[in-house]
Amino acid sequence: MGILMDDNIHAPTVASGPTSGVTPPDFSKLSMPELMQQKERIEAELTALSSVLSSHGVNMNSSLTTFDGFPRDDIDIAQVRTTRVRIIHLRNDHKDVMKYLEKALHAHFAQLQNAPAGESAPNGTSAAPVALSSAVDDSTGNPGALGTPFARVNTVESASPAAEAGLKTGDLIRSFGTVHWLNHERLSKVAEAVQQNEGRPLTVKVSRKTDGATEAVEVDLQLTPRRNWGGRGLLGCHLVPL
Repeated sequence: MGILMDDNIHAPTVASGPTSGVTPPDFSKLSMPELMQQKERIEAELTALSSVLSSHGVNMNSSLTTFDGFPRDDIDIAQVRTTRVRIIHLRNDHKDVMKYLEKALHAHFAQLQNAPAGESAPNGTSAAPVALSSAVDDSTGNPGALGTPFARVNTVESASPAAEAGLKTGDLIRSFGTVHWLNHERLSKVAEAVQQNEGRPLTVKVSRKTDGATEAVEVDLQLTPRRNWGGRGLLGCHLVPL
């Protein structure tokens, strides 16, 4: 049997977060900062619960029975089942949070755009047009295509797919394919995008500050994940979340 980390095998081995066991909050009534806090909390708990499954050597789809239909004796089945249920609930909560967060962002930027230059939006944010253009990628019109950087390029291996695409150490990632700061889930979605697009180019938008420059420039790159380039991984770079 798997090692039990708690006397109660029906409970996950990590804290379930402030909303566990109680009625979940009404996300529609939360402010944008509160929604961001909920987003971060949910993503942190999802990461922790995923680690619980990984410690048993299973994922959300792994079979809990042997080939002949008997319960597996190498894992704590009760704990795995409970953890999976919690992950499903959290994923649903995350979708709700993202829905209301995008609505709140749209309303916020609409207020910024409509307010006279130099005045402040209701939350005290400057209403200068640059605030809108720097935060929203106008080329897509997608409410989720927000340009806030969410990761930094820590290292880039020479001759790697990342290096060939022009990615540089210190670049700030604004979007990676369809992944952006609202949905990257602590970079787990970046890893999924890489695995699902091996051999196919992904558009990567980065913010880059060159030596001596006072402002960063926006650069669009085409990055194609691939194997057998002479190093580890499909990209040959290391990203760290901001």
